[in-house]
Amino acid sequence: MNAPEVRIDQLTGLRAILAPGRAERPDAFAPTPALSREGAVETCPFCEGREERTPPELWARRPGGGQPDSPGWTARAVPNLYPVLDRPPPAGASGPATGGADVETGLASSVDPLGTSTRTGDPGLFASHPAEGAHEVIVHAPEHATTLCKLDDKRFAGAIGAWRERMRAHAEDAAYVHLIVNEGPDAGASLEHSHAQLYAIRFVPAEVARERERAAAHHQRTMGGNLLSDVASEEVRRRERLVAIDDEALLVCPWASRSPFELRVIPRRPAPAFEDDGETGTAMIRSALAALARRFDTPPQLNLWVRTAPRGVGEFCWHVDLVPRLTVRAGFEVGTGVEVNIYTPERAAADLREALGSA
Repeated sequence: MNAPEVRIDQLTGLRAILAPGRAERPDAFAPTPALSREGAVETCPFCEGREERTPPELWARRPGGGQPDSPGWTARAVPNLYPVLDRPPPAGASGPATGGADVETGLASSVDPLGTSTRTGDPGLFASHPAEGAHEVIVHAPEHATTLCKLDDKRFAGAIGAWRERMRAHAEDAAYVHLIVNEGPDAGASLEHSHAQLYAIRFVPAEVARERERAAAHHQRTMGGNLLSDVASEEVRRRERLVAIDDEALLVCPWASRSPFELRVIPRRPAPAFEDDGETGTAMIRSALAALARRFDTPPQLNLWVRTAPRGVGEFCWHVDLVPRLTVRAGFEVGTGVEVNIYTPERAAADLREALGSA
């Protein structure tokens, strides 16, 4: 492929422009490793023995038992000190009503300005409601590891298990549970100790809702097909963007990758909820991180997120997406919402297959 090409993501319908000629520019990629910052270990609030430096513990795995907010844990969850979401008041609490008890699972919102605007009286163009939900931090390990890559197999499996356990804890109350990992300051991490963040949201984000609707439409149009499963089957058949496959999951560079070396972990047997699918995909998430680290000789700064089914949605398939921070979004991407990718997913997959094969 030499000429620029527009591709549409099968899951979201969003466009990406592949412009491989721009990859030939000098210093097209300059991956910055997430290096340890001076003094970070000595002051890190997430290390074992400093439990008093975090908000009171919400959950922890302590194989030997012990009291909350004490050492002896292997993974731990605490409220985010600077939350994006505000916890709703308890039932029956005094004070003005907030409407926060409403959970919005559709594309429409009760405070959408276009849903209530009229030409007479108060047009309602500036309506809002409280941003309520839960926002917590999941510390992956008691040791000061700066990336998931640096965890041993047992700690890594424990970290992914903690993601699932905390997601299940919020699944009944939230419209959508979004779990992310930011590695490195360029990816948004303010503390280097490896951790995830969980957002229990009272609405379904538009991109997730779009994927849900496209999955449902594909299921109906194909008389029972699963959209992501059908995509995965074709990726295995074509093998152009397939990086790795095992008994549980496959690893691909998506067809309409929005940035260089974007990766997606897909279960081989479709399941709607990541949190309810046992340990499926854990080994492949580790392979994805290892492939990136070997390709760039260091773990690149990256964003990872889990896409799971919104509450009450059965026709869906979870996946885990990883996006290394290798390029910068500029005016075209920010202004149009269309991403420009200078490195084709076919070329990226070949590079990553080679990286894994040389291990």
